[in-house]
Amino acid sequence: MTQLLRSRAELRAVLTSLPRPVGLVPTMGWLHDGHRSLIRRARSENRTVVATIFVNPRQFNRAEDFSKYPRNEARDVQICAEEGVNIVWAPPVDEVFVPGFDTTISVGAIAMPLEGAARPGHFDGVATVVAILFGLVGAEHAYFGQKDAQQVMVIRQMARDLALPTQVIACATVREPDGLALSSRNVHLRPAERAAAPVLRQALLAAAAQWRLGERSGEALRTMLRSTLAGVPLAQPEYVSVADALTLGELDRIEGTALLSLAVRFGSTRLIDNELLEWPG
Repeated sequence: MTQLLRSRAELRAVLTSLPRPVGLVPTMGWLHDGHRSLIRRARSENRTVVATIFVNPRQFNRAEDFSKYPRNEARDVQICAEEGVNIVWAPPVDEVFVPGFDTTISVGAIAMPLEGAARPGHFDGVATVVAILFGLVGAEHAYFGQKDAQQVMVIRQMARDLALPTQVIACATVREPDGLALSSRNVHLRPAERAAAPVLRQALLAAAAQWRLGERSGEALRTMLRSTLAGVPLAQPEYVSVADALTLGELDRIEGTALLSLAVRFGSTRLIDNELLEWPG
């Protein structure tokens, strides 16, 4: 049976009676098949699964983005129940950021480029709320989507630096049949924008194909990303990146593993995606 809890005290009390290991799936709600895949992975590897539903105000740069983030708690809880989640923790803001809360976690270099540069303060909000969740749940494992590759790297850095014992596990991006990565923000796409949005995946695959053919110039691959996006007028890129997969420093030449990533606006909706370039073996 899935229990819906609101307070820190309830969460701690119920967790004491449930078997370990515990798998944690942090979400901001509006669950889709990508979230289901995280929950299923957690369910397969743990005796207890906790999903959290909390739209974190500290990771939004604009109040309007926070207010328009899609929400449907009843539907989300039903999905969690269908997937065998033991606890859904859906707290009010003052149970996460308690009265007088005055601590922010700021992760260093890995949080500075790409999403960190485009959305100042975003990763401080992410790291702070995830640290709270790790502390409250004490899970052995936590599951995040590879679509948010930099976020996974930031959370791993935070957990390692602060000696938090929760293992951060990245799970493969789940996609629509046309390649568009599942995202809660996709609901905001107008029909023409939705039709154009698969160009993110097309650009990544085009650049990855050039890499497999032997192209090792970072700028050549960035040019491929830009040129593919340029073929779709509704796609307005914020950034394209060919970066070291460990540091996220932009690469002049690819000598090892690299991460292709991009952020693109379609009207008022901002989408991100990425592709990892790994040497065979």
